[in-house]
Amino acid sequence: MTRMILHDQAAGLRNLIPLKSHDRARVFTIAGGKPRIGKTSIAINLATALAKNGQRVLLIDENPCHNNICSYLGLRARFDLLHVIRRDKAMHQVLLQGPDSISVLSATRGIRELNKLSPIEQDWLIQSFSELTQSVDIVLVDTAITGLTHVLPLSLASEQVIIVISSSAASLTGAYALIKIMSQVYAKKHFLILVNKVNSEKESFAIYQNLYNVARQYLSVTLEFVGHIHNDERLRTATQLCKSVLTTFPNSDASVHFRQLSHDIFCSSCPDKYNGGIDNFMQRLIRTSHLSMANLMA
Repeated sequence: MTRMILHDQAAGLRNLIPLKSHDRARVFTIAGGKPRIGKTSIAINLATALAKNGQRVLLIDENPCHNNICSYLGLRARFDLLHVIRRDKAMHQVLLQGPDSISVLSATRGIRELNKLSPIEQDWLIQSFSELTQSVDIVLVDTAITGLTHVLPLSLASEQVIIVISSSAASLTGAYALIKIMSQVYAKKHFLILVNKVNSEKESFAIYQNLYNVARQYLSVTLEFVGHIHNDERLRTATQLCKSVLTTFPNSDASVHFRQLSHDIFCSSCPDKYNGGIDNFMQRLIRTSHLSMANLMA
């Protein structure tokens, strides 16, 4: 009954949301406590759903693994964020053009350098990102997986963090550990929860409820359920073809769920003190990179 009420409320809110409901870009990080949870696939397919709905999307790829966003889409990143930091390239020169006019920024090397930048270099990077203000509506970040004692600054700087979980015990344990360190060490209190690789909505909400109950008992955080992605064989087939499931199998269950998710994230609660926009995101990213490094060295 609770899930039905939530679904009906979300459906009603979606009807009130215009195609572009924000004059400043919104930033969502997609994170998981364990590898192979499907977050890169979620980032790409959510980006595709948003783009097909008229949003201008920037995907920031922090994942250094072979199955990152670029390899998923069959793209080759000759230049990356580090080239912008060193002033070798302008921002528009390092962006890759993906399907459905989705922009992709390879950022692994550049993120590692943020805590070393001088004030002048910081200003240059913020100015470089501000060039995207008029051309990007949504930023989705695919984060790298780190150890349970360290959180990468991209997660801390984002407006919202989408934690991806599944039915596996390792997934739930990893997600809880990630939420715990982000809340207790970095004071982040609100998290969106997306359940992946499930066979029904009922199953997904039961999995979410397990995590919610434990977090409510031991942590001072708010968890918000934003949906689920069906365990769909056509999603795996699309991945093998280096395409989104929405392009390859637009009528599949997975495609339906990604389209719904692309609407539902706009219904999610936004932290009261968050100031939107890409330039503000970059300012927070630089600050949190120093904080993250300080905690790592402590």
